[in-house]
Amino acid sequence: MSAFAAPSLSIALPFEAALAEMAAPLLLLDADGSVVFANAHAAALLACTEPVGLPLPALLVPFGAAEPEAEPILEAVRAARPVRVRLTLGGDRRVEAALAPLSAGGFALTFEDVTEQLRGAALARQEPLTGLCNRVGLHDRLDAALIEAARTGAPLAVLMLDLDRFKTVNDTLGHPVGDALLRKVAERLRRATRSGDLVARLGGDEFAILQADPHIGVEQPHAAEALARRLVDLVGRTYVVDGHMLNVGVSVGVAIAPSDGQNADDLLKHADLALYRAKAAGRGTYRFFEPAMNAQMQARRGLEIDLRRAMALKQFDLAFQPQIQLESGDVTGFEALLRWNHPERGPVSPALFIPLAEEIGVIVGIGEWVLRTACREAARWPHPASIAVNLSPVQFRGGRLVETVTNVLAQTGLDPARLELEITEGALLENTDSVLGVLNGLRALGVKISMDDFGTGYSSLSYLQKFPFDKIKIDQSFVRGMEGNAECGAIVRAIARLGASLGMRTTAEGVETATQLDAIRAEGCTEVQGYLTGRPMPAAQASALLAASPAPSPLTLPA
Repeated sequence: MSAFAAPSLSIALPFEAALAEMAAPLLLLDADGSVVFANAHAAALLACTEPVGLPLPALLVPFGAAEPEAEPILEAVRAARPVRVRLTLGGDRRVEAALAPLSAGGFALTFEDVTEQLRGAALARQEPLTGLCNRVGLHDRLDAALIEAARTGAPLAVLMLDLDRFKTVNDTLGHPVGDALLRKVAERLRRATRSGDLVARLGGDEFAILQADPHIGVEQPHAAEALARRLVDLVGRTYVVDGHMLNVGVSVGVAIAPSDGQNADDLLKHADLALYRAKAAGRGTYRFFEPAMNAQMQARRGLEIDLRRAMALKQFDLAFQPQIQLESGDVTGFEALLRWNHPERGPVSPALFIPLAEEIGVIVGIGEWVLRTACREAARWPHPASIAVNLSPVQFRGGRLVETVTNVLAQTGLDPARLELEITEGALLENTDSVLGVLNGLRALGVKISMDDFGTGYSSLSYLQKFPFDKIKIDQSFVRGMEGNAECGAIVRAIARLGASLGMRTTAEGVETATQLDAIRAEGCTEVQGYLTGRPMPAAQASALLAASPAPSPLTLPA
């Protein structure tokens, strides 16, 4: 008999020897679940030199198998049925235990060490930079949590997170600093969540949290809202990374199961839609998914598809709005305004499609088309009036803007001094030093630079110190507010005087009434643009307007 066999068991010696030599740990149990045979591998695995004769609970539980884990095996012995369960031994060792009834009575219990296998699987579901769960791991956990939630009714929420202003950190300070910041953000997310929550990094600056702890004590959506508020506050606090004081925020989208989705894909998609709405609301906030968001997103996707096709189908056109010199009344130039006339949608508002074009990246191609078309038209005009073209902040990325403008001027033959490029403060916010370098490159070509919508940003004045703009365009909100609002009048007066002192022309935009025109003339603005003095018009009409007007004197042309 083997040293590990009970005297009451009769096993043929060759068979007993074969069992003893099995590579897999093996226990033979009698009908009551007591051990009657154990090979050496089983004894070593269970760290027990004398397992024979012990009842199964006395063997498994004291040697590390948690009692709830071992209970399914004990129930299977009582019911005389097979079972497969996973046990934890020695704190961190994981084994797969398989119980099978024997035809002669009793049971065979085998063990397979799956510690390394599970560790490898865990690493495959771990994001290496932050140590958080990755997208695959999140999806697996969410699948399991949804099954459990359907069974127990436990609360479940998914929160999608996207960092605000993170790209600026990467672009200005480099990826090492960006990576260090992501690790700090990940640590704050861990601190903001409970032990039962799962925090994942999905890539880039996008994170997700699965809130599926049945013990949170608060019903959804209140628990998710409390967490979202906490995240916006905590993530938005200042970071110190490699000596740099950094500020980023976070936008959060929330979806609740089962009302917002009963499977992982739907729930993640709806949380992402809510995140998109939070970002559109100004960032640094949170939004819950609403069914209407689906319809809105479908409409947006349809518009995106049409926008990508519009260039190839030649659906874009330009309108030209005159700019009038106040002192002489001469037309000194035109601003080129992009128009999209869709064959089914009709005219699409620039306020609707230009932000979308910027978001999906097609604004670069569209902007180049606008520039080339506007310069080509201006080169044909009977008088050398200026042509103003708006630039998107996106066009400053990639380092090709100066080259593009150079090529367009060469191809169209337009005098660079007649081209006026308008930028908004948004272009300078992303990467001031880089943008100023591009502006200096454009100025070296002889091109004029204007700041559009002046006064609406918080640091407009500081940019006038950093770059000598040729023109300041006063935002139409101040012009329209001059009637009945003394503060707007004071702002227009201050900008006009500032421009005069810095040698910059000032154009008041959005002038629609004679009262507004008189007011801006009194405040000292040099130019006016608006429906009162000239609506946007086709290229042929703009050329005809110049032909019918006397040629401006050199004094009234843009300096």
